[in-house]
Amino acid sequence: MPVFDENSRVLILGSFPSVKSRAVGFYYGNPQNRFWRTLGAFFGEEVPGDVEGRRKFVLDHNVALWDVVMRCSIVGSADASIRDEETADVGALMKASHITHILCNGATAYNLFSERFPELLPIAKRLPSTSPANPRFTAEPWLEALAEALPDAKR
Repeated sequence: MPVFDENSRVLILGSFPSVKSRAVGFYYGNPQNRFWRTLGAFFGEEVPGDVEGRRKFVLDHNVALWDVVMRCSIVGSADASIRDEETADVGALMKASHITHILCNGATAYNLFSERFPELLPIAKRLPSTSPANPRFTAEPWLEALAEALPDAKR
């Protein structure tokens, strides 16, 4: 389920939770994933390690989290193996929020999103996957996109 509230301004969309994220029951649960370190660096804060602390952290910073795929057949955590997917209703989330920017975490999230929600592409941006499987990750595009989406963020 999405994490958002009436103050959310930016939606970060992943593809589908990894095996480790499914085990902990929250987004970016693999400690090797660079997602939480990148958000912490942007906001200049230590990110809590527990689920409730992380939920509060993103909401306190006007960030919403969700995945493009709600259910699918997948082998392990490999995005390339996603089949028979059921897509999240991102359009409904947009109508129920004040989100102005969508940041897609990796190519798979962006490609699935762009196929299903072409009308939202003007506010979407593809960013490098924070997954440990991405050897070319760099935080700079993330930091720039977050600064654009949250220009008034306390940092």
